[in-house]
Amino acid sequence: MVTPLRLYVAGTHSTGKTTLARRIEMELRATGITVARTGGFARRAAELGFPKMTRHTAQSTAWIISATATAILEAELVADVVIVDRTPYDALAYYLAALQHRNERPDLEELSRVTGLAQLITAPAPAVFLATVLDPQLPLAVRPGKDPDWTDTAFRQGVDEQLHRRLNAHTVPHLQVPADGHAAAVEAAVETITAAWTARSAA
Repeated sequence: MVTPLRLYVAGTHSTGKTTLARRIEMELRATGITVARTGGFARRAAELGFPKMTRHTAQSTAWIISATATAILEAELVADVVIVDRTPYDALAYYLAALQHRNERPDLEELSRVTGLAQLITAPAPAVFLATVLDPQLPLAVRPGKDPDWTDTAFRQGVDEQLHRRLNAHTVPHLQVPADGHAAAVEAAVETITAAWTARSAA
């Protein structure tokens, strides 16, 4: 049995993560590789009653990270490649940005717990880790029914900053994807995954 490959797509909201993940999925499927894509756990957490956006807590963050891990393991039962749309580091970044927004300091024990969860789930390292970079000059699409915090520019920028700060602090190998670099990121991701899958299949 060939071990499935993981591809992570991280970033603050409305930076094209899901579109990026879908494009990569389509390209990989065209080569005959079986692909599964996970995501939507922040929405599910909110539906269960966990706080979200600027109201995130350590508990809501831990639930999202744990749910992401479960979904990845389930997807690996049926797919050659699992694309993770929103990574454990996204949940950590939203939590830290929420604390910053509320002018609160994190409880060090809780921060250590959720950070440890994020690190555990992202090890071993995925074949590809993409992290979108926010361009604050681009207009934010208004989506009906979204939480009011969706359009909070400072919070959105805070998530972006926290995400890249944590990835760098924890020396997580990743490719930064600027707003005008999505096509190049798709090409690089598909080439890397295809080569890695071919090598594993031939071993």
